[in-house]
Amino acid sequence: MPANKKYLTTNSWQKFAKITAGIIGGYIITALFHLSLALWLPNHKEVLITSIYTVFIIWGVLLIIPYLFKNGWKVWALYLLISVLLYTIYFYGKQQNPFI
Repeated sequence: MPANKKYLTTNSWQKFAKITAGIIGGYIITALFHLSLALWLPNHKEVLITSIYTVFIIWGVLLIIPYLFKNGWKVWALYLLISVLLYTIYFYGKQQNPFI
């Protein structure tokens, strides 16, 4: 039985937005999250050591999330908003503790 054509037609720009949001945006969010954790938690060396495992898990989840949305550009907007939020957390953590 063939698939219904209305579910198969997607704009190529939407596919591009979803793929790039998942790969690039997901990695940026994951990296900023772990950098922020390393600055705000007392044992930053342990956070960076265990981030080897958690980076892959979080990035894998963030890679799948864009495919749950219809519009890939909304996912980019959401990922950019989260990235800016995490960067501000990282920035203020770096201001408090500049030697890490």
